[in-house]
Amino acid sequence: MKTIYLSSLCLLAALSFGFASCDDDSDNVKPVINLIEPEDDAVLQIGDSVHFEMDLSDNEMLKSYKVDVHSNFDGHTHALSRADDDATVPFTFNRSWDVAGKNAHIHHHDIFVPENATPGHYHLVVYCTDAAGNEAILSRDIELSHEGEEHHDDDDDHDE
Repeated sequence: MKTIYLSSLCLLAALSFGFASCDDDSDNVKPVINLIEPEDDAVLQIGDSVHFEMDLSDNEMLKSYKVDVHSNFDGHTHALSRADDDATVPFTFNRSWDVAGKNAHIHHHDIFVPENATPGHYHLVVYCTDAAGNEAILSRDIELSHEGEEHHDDDDDHDE
C-alpha cells in the first residue's frame, strides 16, 4: 500500500511540475526604440557633438542601450577606409549605457565627431536590450560633413 501511495505522490508531483512549467509567463517582447535625433539621412557636422535623442520602452523592464556608428563608404560591405588623404580617418563610435524602468527618455551629446573624421556616409545603429535579454535594433543612414548641422548645446544632460 505504501508503494502505491508513494508512486501516486511522485506522479502527482511530476504532473504539477509539468503544468507549472507550461504556464510560461516569461518576457519575450522586444523593447521599442523611437529615435528622434539624428533623423534618417541627417548631415552631421565634423568637429562637433551629435544631438542624440530617443525614447525607449518595454512591457517589463529595460536594461541597456548601445550606439554604434561605422562607415558605409562602399554601400554596405563596411570597408574600413575610404580616406581621401592621410589626414582623415573613418569615424567609429561604440558605447553602451545602462537604463532602468519601463520607459526612458534619452538625450545627450556624448557622440563627438573629431575634426579628422573622414567625410561621407555612415550607419548609426541603436541596440536596446530589456531585462529578459530581448533586443531591438534600429538603424539610420547619416552623413558626416564639414557643412553639417552644428549642435552646440551646453545642456549635456542624460534624461534616463
